[in-house]
Amino acid sequence: MIAYKAFDKGLVCRDYQFAMGLNRTEKANCTANGFHCAANPLDCLWYYPDMDKSEYCIVDALGDIDEDGSDSKIACTELYIIKRLTQDEFFLHSLAYMCDHPLLELSSYVYKDRAKAKNGYVVVRGFDPIASGELGDILAFAREDIVSRTITQIALSKVDGEKVLPGVWYGADLTERQAG
Repeated sequence: MIAYKAFDKGLVCRDYQFAMGLNRTEKANCTANGFHCAANPLDCLWYYPDMDKSEYCIVDALGDIDEDGSDSKIACTELYIIKRLTQDEFFLHSLAYMCDHPLLELSSYVYKDRAKAKNGYVVVRGFDPIASGELGDILAFAREDIVSRTITQIALSKVDGEKVLPGVWYGADLTERQAG
């Protein structure tokens, strides 16, 4: 099962040193043990919200698997770390997950219609989503159809000070918008 896992720098999670490739443990219970990961990449931000101090990977959850049903968290006995994700890749995977699951309840890390970046990023979803950030922040947009609520457009940009300016509101088409 393809999923996502966050770590402290160096692939460390709760004092356990992971390695690229296959990692094994004895038991998998979402509330007590096992290697934890999430089907929705954005759920990783609950545990590792500071992108500058964390690493995010795409993984394959294998072996015995337990899911708690409260979010997309998974515990497994075998975790195969496939690839480290850049911040841009992490948010592109997050937007793709939203496209694949358009009717799921919004993650607390997804804002409805408009928001300013915090902690270096913002994800906004709506019929005409707008976002603003400071230099270096990532702006992620998911525009949805007003009737079906399916996502019709995604966009990702970094506030670079040239094409995307700090403190300016942008829409999913990356044109300037009014925040009002």
